[in-house]
Amino acid sequence: MIRKIFVILFLFASVLMFAGGNKEKDVEKVQVTGVVRLVGPSLFSEIVISGMEYMWYIVKEEKNKLHDLQHRTVTVEGVESVRELKFANGRSAGIRRELRNIKIINIE
Repeated sequence: MIRKIFVILFLFASVLMFAGGNKEKDVEKVQVTGVVRLVGPSLFSEIVISGMEYMWYIVKEEKNKLHDLQHRTVTVEGVESVRELKFANGRSAGIRRELRNIKIINIE
């Protein structure tokens, strides 16, 4: 009897582990060139690098590295993570690209 309970608990726990998953699609080191901009309302402002194809959001911990470089073109290297955003009804709301561990390569 106790053995059956442990088997059931083990199966239940293993199903829960796989159901959690990871929401991030890709994580890789990239080199990005674009214009540094400040977007959003004053309380929730974010630093964004606008490139030719994509926009990269800079994580809050690294915001101070680029804050004084607004409206300038920069080249940075960092770790990119890509997440798919969804509306409450489950439909896709687009893709959000974030950069962390950035290192400034060039400022124009």
